[in-house]
Amino acid sequence: MSELLKEKFMVVPGVFNPFTALQAERAGFRAAYLSGGALTSSMGIPDIGLISLRELSDAVRQIREVTDIPLIVDADTGFGNALSVWRTVRVLEESGADAIQIEDQKAPKRCGHLEGKELIDAEEMGQKIRAAVDARRNALIIARTDARAVEGMEGAINRARKYYDSGADIIFPEALLSRQEFSRFSKSVDAPLLANMTEFGKTPLIDSSFFRKAGYRYVIFPVTAFRAAALAVEHAFTALASDGTQRGIITSLMTREKQYEIIRYHDYELLDRQISSDDVGAGRRRRTRLTGK
Repeated sequence: MSELLKEKFMVVPGVFNPFTALQAERAGFRAAYLSGGALTSSMGIPDIGLISLRELSDAVRQIREVTDIPLIVDADTGFGNALSVWRTVRVLEESGADAIQIEDQKAPKRCGHLEGKELIDAEEMGQKIRAAVDARRNALIIARTDARAVEGMEGAINRARKYYDSGADIIFPEALLSRQEFSRFSKSVDAPLLANMTEFGKTPLIDSSFFRKAGYRYVIFPVTAFRAAALAVEHAFTALASDGTQRGIITSLMTREKQYEIIRYHDYELLDRQISSDDVGAGRRRRTRLTGK
């Protein structure tokens, strides 16, 4: 079973491409969350179930190519019915997912913090979870419930219990409204729990220390990195459009040296020299270091 389940408490940042995954690893995080909201926004489309399983699996593979950090993957509604979920889990785990999150919304799904969500029946979600558990080899299955906004706290708690009984490893209650609700949920659901600390949504900003004390196992910050990067790009483009130069923002830019350090540019240069010198053994050792495998 994944090392993720052995952790007592983890803060997990959202990433949306290989570079941000490398940054998360360098910052000392022990896992990363491939956020559907951040990934789709980086593609220029909303998070309403528009991307395909193949696009998601390609994103997972690209991240896995550069880092072995444990990766939680947001698979939305699982791309269809229970049989589709079975294939989704097989494909994503093969691509490198360590945990796969499936939610109980009807398709097309909505962002968890927007109005107008609709849910599938709890029994249908249970079938999806059982299919996911049957398909997985080592990946954890995370069951997200959006029931708080549709059926209230009692409905969310009841669904969470059913989902855990169906075999989910982790329960994710989406869009709770207060510390009190998070505490009530934790006391009512005897399962490893994941909390979502997205910005500008229905949930107030709460320090991760609260969740540790309240008994949660994971806290994700799914879109924080994307929003920070998006605003930085907006500021940079505004400056270029108005000034015609980057001089005024140069101190806000990552240096070439730091950029190359993150992507291990000089390791690839060394690998190239070793391959060119026909030192096959050294090249194989360097490739092992580059991929982390």
